[in-house]
Amino acid sequence: MSTFSQVGAAPEPRIQPRRPEPGRGLPKGTLPVAAGAFLLTLALLLPLYVHERVALLPGEASFTLSMVDTEADYLDTATWSQVESTELEQLIRVEATAHGDDWSAWETTVSTSASDRVIDHWSRRVIVDRETGRAVNCCGEHVNGDRAVRQAGLVLHWPPGVPEGGHTFYDAEVRSAPAVEFEADDEVAGVPVRRYTQSVDATQVPDSARDVPAALFEPGAEGTVSATRWLTAERTFWVEPVTGTVVNLQESRSEALRPQNGPGEVALLEAELALADGQVSGYAEQARVRSLLLRGLDLWAPWTLGPVGVFAILAGLLTAWRDRPPRAGRTPAEETSAEGNAEEREATKTG
Repeated sequence: MSTFSQVGAAPEPRIQPRRPEPGRGLPKGTLPVAAGAFLLTLALLLPLYVHERVALLPGEASFTLSMVDTEADYLDTATWSQVESTELEQLIRVEATAHGDDWSAWETTVSTSASDRVIDHWSRRVIVDRETGRAVNCCGEHVNGDRAVRQAGLVLHWPPGVPEGGHTFYDAEVRSAPAVEFEADDEVAGVPVRRYTQSVDATQVPDSARDVPAALFEPGAEGTVSATRWLTAERTFWVEPVTGTVVNLQESRSEALRPQNGPGEVALLEAELALADGQVSGYAEQARVRSLLLRGLDLWAPWTLGPVGVFAILAGLLTAWRDRPPRAGRTPAEETSAEGNAEEREATKTG
């Protein structure tokens, strides 16, 4: 009797499941895939969400624009005599506070003075949409106490990254928003800008009627007459297009008194106002830095992070594929041992 018939077939060796190596962490390729997914998420979030929030006008701000003319002419209403070639300054002070998430409330005062004498002063409250830079009819807006006004158009800054044309700019004194026309591309303090102009035709300033000496319009006349103020202006804005920041501003301004019931006109103010040089260079530098930030969020970061993220994911997947376990989880040594046992069983059966 053969040994095989008495003992029977030799038991097949049990293949032990592969145990994880001591101290083994995450599978290979996991970290590159996770990093790549994170970079791709950033590449989408930066232009679609972060850029839009950063581009908004600040909710809270405090600043003063100083516009000067060293050779202005004006009518001294204390003596009703003309003052020529004198220094004149117009200060525009703005105190802005957040009004919800998307609006800002601007309290603005405008004072015009010459030789330490205030020759004009008025105030304004306007609600500004932080995305469009335009006035919103809401929440106690007024111009010099007139709460019936409905302000519209741009208040100061342009919307970031918008087309060249199609803008209006609100003139609070005449209560209207004439169009601003794109003229040409330009440069201010090394910063590329767009140049816009606005024309305000001779317009009567609302609520400006006052009694003035009749002799202003008719020499030798006695008593007073009621006269109103008329404004004519030509403005030029230099706007950094990526941020919408006004980096320079000039205004040719002409004011006159006209009697309500009669002919004649008397010059009230003639001035060529411009931002001081120090302010121009400061605003230009702020716009340049902010422009780089917005360009980075909108263009450079996505086009850098996106390809890097894709490369990291592909590298991680390739690493994981190369590190995959052999068939049914056997190591190469186990695979060789199993093949050898099968050959031995076949030889025994044959014998």
